Amino acid sequence: MTNWTQDNAGNGQYAEVNGINLYYESHGAGRPLILLHGGLGSGEMFGPIIGQFADGHRVILVDLQGHGRTADIDRPLHITFMADDVAALIDHLGLEKPDVVGYSLGGGVALQLAIRHPAKVGRLVAASAGIRRNATYPEILEQQGQVGPEAAEFMKETPMYELYSRVAPRPEDFPRLLGKIGEAMAKDYDYTEEVRNLQVPTLIVAADADMCPPSHFVEVFELLDGGLRDGGWMGEGRPKGGHALAILPGLTHYNLFMSPLFAAAALGFVDATE
Repeated sequence: MTNWTQDNAGNGQYAEVNGINLYYESHGAGRPLILLHGGLGSGEMFGPIIGQFADGHRVILVDLQGHGRTADIDRPLHITFMADDVAALIDHLGLEKPDVVGYSLGGGVALQLAIRHPAKVGRLVAASAGIRRNATYPEILEQQGQVGPEAAEFMKETPMYELYSRVAPRPEDFPRLLGKIGEAMAKDYDYTEEVRNLQVPTLIVAADADMCPPSHFVEVFELLDGGLRDGGWMGEGRPKGGHALAILPGLTHYNLFMSPLFAAAALGFVDATE
């Protein structure tokens, strides 16, 4: 069993949006905040820290295409498609510029949501989400190259399979999900120019021992006008777009998403009044 989920009562529903039957849960009350999970996970990944987010916010946990309780559909697994799904969910729910927090795959989706639909997003937190494929450590790229349908048998003892087999509408689709994830990770990408033009106030978050080196996330921050000069006594030298950077100590790519430190950093940013 995973240790991701805690006993937090949520209101699970489906929304027919953008050609997909998207599962989401609502927790708490207050200004809306959308939480987007990592690859091969679901909204349940945030179970250990959902209480922090839901204290003062209406938190909406979304299960992305082919993950958790959202069944796959006949299209590639790509962050731009999933970003459009979330944009359609925002419209479906009548949300007014919710804040969006995404981790790993969800961080990439969150960035694309802000790039493609900036008017729909309040503040953005993108955690553990590199913007260039070649920024990922070579040994991790090699491991990612081994992900495919044939890996399903080897993954049956992992938290990812335990979760999928327990909640997915079609548990037998796990090899299909691995195949699509593998195909997506094998494709080259570079979102430098798109990120450089981000109009949504964004917090870039990473673990100090993440899948990409800290220098990559500093590079992303520099694209957002950060880290280029002293911030000034009154903050006058901070990035013009309201962007920020957090490198979280003592964490890795594989435990950041359930760290209270991550929740505190994200909430400190989305709740800022500046």
